[in-house]
Amino acid sequence: MSDRPLRIGITCHPSVGGSGILASELGAELAQRGHDVHFISHAAPFRMPRNQPRIHFHPVQVNDYDLFKYPDYTLPLSVKMAEVAAAQRLDILHVHYAVPHATAAMLAMTMLPPGQRPRVVVTLHGTDVMLLGSDAGYGPAIRHALESADAVTTVSRFLQGQVRTKLGYAGPVEVIPNFFAPQSPTRTRDTVRAELGLAPGEAMLLHTSNLRPVKRIDLLLQTVAQIRPRESFKLVVLAGGDFSGFMAEAARLGIADRVVVRENVLAIEDYLHAADLGLFTSEMESFCLSILEAMTFGCPSAAFAVGGIAEVVEDGRSGALVPFGDTAALARAVERLLADPARRDALGTAARERALALFSADRVVARYVDSYRSVGSPQG
Repeated sequence: MSDRPLRIGITCHPSVGGSGILASELGAELAQRGHDVHFISHAAPFRMPRNQPRIHFHPVQVNDYDLFKYPDYTLPLSVKMAEVAAAQRLDILHVHYAVPHATAAMLAMTMLPPGQRPRVVVTLHGTDVMLLGSDAGYGPAIRHALESADAVTTVSRFLQGQVRTKLGYAGPVEVIPNFFAPQSPTRTRDTVRAELGLAPGEAMLLHTSNLRPVKRIDLLLQTVAQIRPRESFKLVVLAGGDFSGFMAEAARLGIADRVVVRENVLAIEDYLHAADLGLFTSEMESFCLSILEAMTFGCPSAAFAVGGIAEVVEDGRSGALVPFGDTAALARAVERLLADPARRDALGTAARERALALFSADRVVARYVDSYRSVGSPQG
């Protein structure tokens, strides 16, 4: 494939989550580098830029026919993929999260003449392998879609291994990690902390997630309940969903006054640069984009050492990791860092340096473009 600008279709889940956020950020970065990007989904992705040159959105219409017990998305998505691919002469169709996007892409290619089929790149993000890949109702279809793709990538070495064991997929899988390209904060650190009700000297613990079960908010609250002294911090939750269902548990644990929630925040940078320490309690993460976001602002994190998190955080050098489920150990790790600002700052500096060295937009986006060009183009 030549060095000309590419025409790239991107499909992802538009809701708040790592796969959709990465896909949105990737599209924005590609457009800034001169490529034409076409998002194809049933709704505009959560962080898809609006009114940015070379970014286009093609909505998929989903009909709720009485004949079907559940509305079907895969077929109308595949039709829209084929339609956009033909009309825009796409070079690449990049689908994030296998279900149902990889299968829809495979079907879309059969609707097009061979010379008009874009190359299909599938990026696997986590639960599409860890959860659905083990499901007999999904696994064989996911594996077949991967075998039909022109390239397959994952966001961590951990997930690369799981593709082999969970899906039995033997083809090449390239590891291209997540990245984060922060915007400048719109408010000062002091302004944000005052708005959140943080008193002078009170530390800000930050948790950002979509609140799905794998994020284990129950363990997050149990950890917070064990941190002493209790008046030394507040937990700020940037929730990609409704947090109200967890407040009864926070009240039972006696920490409701320690928890501040903001839902569906777009300007996350305002909160990232105001935070002192990230706190994450997932039972599984293929990468954990939220930790990287904090690292970029010099904010270290304390977390359970699960999945690909150890590829992002160097325990003891850019953050603190403890075995999964040991909330007491996690609480003690937080206490030590809250009591030692110099140590916390040193970890934060190392975290920022690691983020810039390994997970910058320039480094990672270039790898995606190299992957696109390596598979060739139907357009020449």
